[in-house]
Parts: sequence; structure tokens; C-alpha cells
Amino acid sequence: MTHLSGAGLSDGLIEGNRPVNREGPVLMRFRRDLRLADNPALAWAAQTGRPVIPFFVLDNEEQQRGGASRWWLHGGLDALVESLARFDSRLVLRRGPAGAAIAALVRETGAAAIVWNRLYEPTVIRQDKKLKIWCRESGVAPRSFNAALLLEPWTVSTQTGGDYRVFAPFWRQCQKQGWEPPQEVVRRLPPPAQWPASEDLASWQLRPTVPDWASGLRETWRPGEVGARLRLERLLGKRVAGYGESRDFPAEPGTGMLSPHLHFGEIGPRQVAAALGAREPGSGADAFLRQLGWREFNHQLLYHNPDMDRANLQRTFDRMPWRNDPKGLSAWQHGRTGYPLVDAGMRELWTTGWMHNRVRMVAASFLTKNLLIDWRLGAAWFMDTLVDADLANNSANWQWVAGSGADAAPYFRIFNPVAQSRRFDAAGSYLRKWLPELRRLPDKWIHTPWEAPAPVLAYAGAKLGKTWPCPIVDHKQARDRALRIYRTIIRKEA
Repeated sequence: MTHLSGAGLSDGLIEGNRPVNREGPVLMRFRRDLRLADNPALAWAAQTGRPVIPFFVLDNEEQQRGGASRWWLHGGLDALVESLARFDSRLVLRRGPAGAAIAALVRETGAAAIVWNRLYEPTVIRQDKKLKIWCRESGVAPRSFNAALLLEPWTVSTQTGGDYRVFAPFWRQCQKQGWEPPQEVVRRLPPPAQWPASEDLASWQLRPTVPDWASGLRETWRPGEVGARLRLERLLGKRVAGYGESRDFPAEPGTGMLSPHLHFGEIGPRQVAAALGAREPGSGADAFLRQLGWREFNHQLLYHNPDMDRANLQRTFDRMPWRNDPKGLSAWQHGRTGYPLVDAGMRELWTTGWMHNRVRMVAASFLTKNLLIDWRLGAAWFMDTLVDADLANNSANWQWVAGSGADAAPYFRIFNPVAQSRRFDAAGSYLRKWLPELRRLPDKWIHTPWEAPAPVLAYAGAKLGKTWPCPIVDHKQARDRALRIYRTIIRKEA
């Protein structure tokens, strides 16, 4: 497919692949590519020799983000402004609708071209198609590039030309095809003779004020390209060697925590892959690269299934009798299910905008299988509260856990929250960090406080049903119920 590539345009600004000078500046649209290094659209704009006007539009898509994502966006834009200032450049800020905002910028600047990096969500694809049509009708040259993925979704296909539904062969094909190395940071951005007006970032009110619930986010994260580079250096310095084993233990600093930086494009996957260097199969670096591969797989799924955030990939699950349980949903959202590992994860999410991946799977399994609540409600909560809220990753991962997704997502995979807690947080370190009510419970009982003897609870200052909730569902009974229902819908399909 070429409708997004922009290649081969005879627009007067491109001769083959070589940019040439023309009257008028180049508008460089930033979206979720908030970096100067390995930014092919920015590099192309810089080498035209024309003045470059970087801009960002807060369109309807951005305004509908969850609170955690909006908080991060403010920080990412703020950091980008600082980076551009070092090149004597600026970031022009405008509010949408994006089409109207861009048209106004073209009129104000007399721009000869607009350049951007592609995104692969269905609404953005539609917007980009409309923008390219408008550009050609208006005599403005459009050009777009890939900065978000190792390989674009339409470039990886099966031998029969179809899309992949299983990760392992998809990733083998990606590695067989290979990908381009990252580009260097631009060295110069020629400024225009006159800058167009810009809105003030603070006026967008992306960050909370009253109440200010973002203290945990500020303590945990540093949005921006520098913060992304520091996270990568930390991963490469101490964590990557044992990543394959340590990433499953939530109390250990074993994960990269690069996901929000990747989502907002403060670092690109090609940069991460190149930094990992030579990879031995089964090594920590190889295991981390596979996580990048899973991200690629999820974006490919969304591209070929644009309703994936709303519709089951396996249509069998359209008959799933999800329960209407507002109290159960609220208990899960606010970390009050009575199961310590689930509740610790949900409180970590609320405080920091992030949750350890192992715990994400347990929490999602609890909602969809223990409580039989529609995966879409869980996905919506994550999109609102995660700093790395990514439509492709979020939708695909929730469907995978629910059993309705791709890559051999069997309905009978039901995580036991107690067994998972004991296996991956045996000493209860993660639980004690996020559940102060249980901090004084011995290791033996912290995973199942409802089973602790009364004297132990009294010593720990824990009161079931008061300071700590009783389990809202019995896991064994809930598991049996889920299996009965799942088997019923599978039999109906057969």
C-alpha cells in the first residue's frame, strides 16, 4: 500500500528522492514523534534548505486523551520546546480541528510543503488521507515517513499475502526482512523570516491543578527525549542482561519502562534496537527486542482490524454474556477487590500512571474472567489512567487476556491472583509498597489476608471488611463459572 507513503510525488519540491529548494517554508508537523534524533520527517525538512516551521496541533484526538496521557503530553511538548530552542527554532502550538489549524498555518506562512511522520490508528489514517488530498488541491506538497515502527504494517505479510494472527511467525518474518538503522539528530533547522503566532502550552490545561493528583507521576517520570535516553541507558547499564528473568518480578527494577517514551515518540524503536546491539537468542537483549516485536505485532493487528478496540478479533466472543457489575468494576478500578496483587497493581496504576506488565495480565484476567466484566471496560480504564495508553497495544493485550484476541489466546488461561502473587512476589515487597494496610502482615499471610488468624490480623492492624476488604469473589468458584461459560460459547461455535 502506498496511500500513506508520499513517495514519488511530482510536487516541485522532490526530484526522485532528492529535495530541492522552492519558495516558501516547510511545515513540520509533530505528533507522537516528540524527538529530534531518528526523526525522518524532520531530517527531510531540514535538508530541503528551506526555512522549517515545527508545529503541533492539539486536535480532537489529543483532547480526548485520558488524564495521565495529557499530563505526559504537556511534559513531552515542554521538553521538545527546549530541544528546538537549542537550534534557534521554536514549536508553534495550535488547537484543532487539525485540518482548519493546518490550513490557517499554510495561509499565514505561505508554506510550500507539509511533512509529518505516520501513525497507524484508523482515525489518524483517515485524517492523513484528507490532508494529502487538501494539500494537492491547494498546491502544497505533502510528504510523510515512518518513525514509529521498525516495519510498517503493510510491509509484513504471510506467503499468501495475508496478515499475521500469530506472533512467532510474524516476528520471524520481521527479522528476516530487517529494518533501517536510526538516523542521526538534525544539525540545523533554518528559521523563517517571521514566526507565526503560537498558543501558550499552559493555556491548554493538560495538567491537573485542583485537585493535583499527579504527584506520583512527577516522582516517577521525566517526559521528553532526554528522559527517554536516560531510561534506555539505565536498561542497557544494569537491567538488560537479566531482563528475560527479572521482568516478571514486580518488586525488582527489571523492566525497561520505555513504553510511554515509545508511545509519544520520544525515542524510536529503531534507536532501541540499535542500542541493544548483537543479540544472542534467549539473551536479555533478545527478550527485550521481542517486546518491541510484540508492539509491532499489535500495530499490525490494529491496522488490519481497525475496529479492534471495539470488536472481538474472534467473533465467537460476540456471544459472551458479560456481567453488568458496576460495584465489581468500581472495586477493581480502585484497588478494593480484596486480592492483594490485583489491588497493588491498580493502586500503582492510579499513582504512577503505569503498572508492571505481569501484574497487568493478572489484573486484566481478574476483571474479565473472575468478574466476567467486558474487556472493553477494562481497556477504557487503562486508556484513561496509563501514561503509555496506546490504542494498538491496549486493545490487543486486553483481547489476548480475555481470550478473544489473536496469537493463540485460549479462553482457559485464567491467572490465579494468589498463586501469581506467591510466585512473583514471594516476600511481599511489591504488595507492601502499594498496600500500607497490609505492611505488617507476615509473608505467609500477606498474599491471603482473609486466611490469616485473628491474632495475626490484630497484630498487623488489619481488619477484614474495614481496613482491608474481604475478597469480592471466590477465585475457584469464579474460575469454574468462567470456564463453564467459555466452553458453552465455544461449543455453540462448533
